[in-house]
Amino acid sequence: VNCGLARGHLLLSDQPFPGSTAALLKRPPCGPAEQPGGQPGVPVPSGVAAGVAVLLRASTGHILLTRRARSLSTFPNVWVPPGGHVEPGEELLDVGLRELQEETGLRLGAGTFSWRVLGLWESMYPPAPSQGPPRRHHIVTYLLLLSAESHRWLEARMRPSESEVSAYAWLEPPVLEAIAATEEGAETPGIVPSALPATISITELSGGSSRITHIPTVTLLPAALAHGDDVERVSAGTRFALRLCLESLG
Repeated sequence: VNCGLARGHLLLSDQPFPGSTAALLKRPPCGPAEQPGGQPGVPVPSGVAAGVAVLLRASTGHILLTRRARSLSTFPNVWVPPGGHVEPGEELLDVGLRELQEETGLRLGAGTFSWRVLGLWESMYPPAPSQGPPRRHHIVTYLLLLSAESHRWLEARMRPSESEVSAYAWLEPPVLEAIAATEEGAETPGIVPSALPATISITELSGGSSRITHIPTVTLLPAALAHGDDVERVSAGTRFALRLCLESLG
């Protein structure tokens, strides 16, 4: 599709228009949009909100993901890049930089990064029909931010917000490739490279303090379940964006 912003509204068209960018738009094949669920007579959301999420890639090749706080009303405890809603008058990059600062405290200086649109993802919550009818409907624009700084220099300036983030991690390319390779709807990870580390280091936030801990790498590999309760995982849209990111970087 061709996408662009006008007065805070996300415009999608099959034809180019002034200021538009061509991008791939996808949605999960087993989600509520494909398999409507819930009780008869319960309506799906009538509006579609526009959102932006940013894959921040450090000069060292690490990409930042955050685990959403358990108290959030949508996708709690799920790993995603920083992101949020488009406010009136904002451009795509402005939204991404604002959300990055609000969630992680990280401000990127002018001239220290480049960026481009990766793709668009249609997201509904809950992600599985068995969890009830969808209550939220978004089109999320994923941006790739290529920083000239290392992940350690970036992390030194981070001050994450506990109200939105319960943990964060700078993931290395082999882990990112394994996450991106997991197919949507799969209840088990795909082929896991033998060189993949058994655990990954994450920084958890609690009570105003942080601590470094480790979780099994396979925690981040399963996709959303088509049935049953959701699990800690990387969101489907994030895996879609990671695939596009790795393809664009060769």
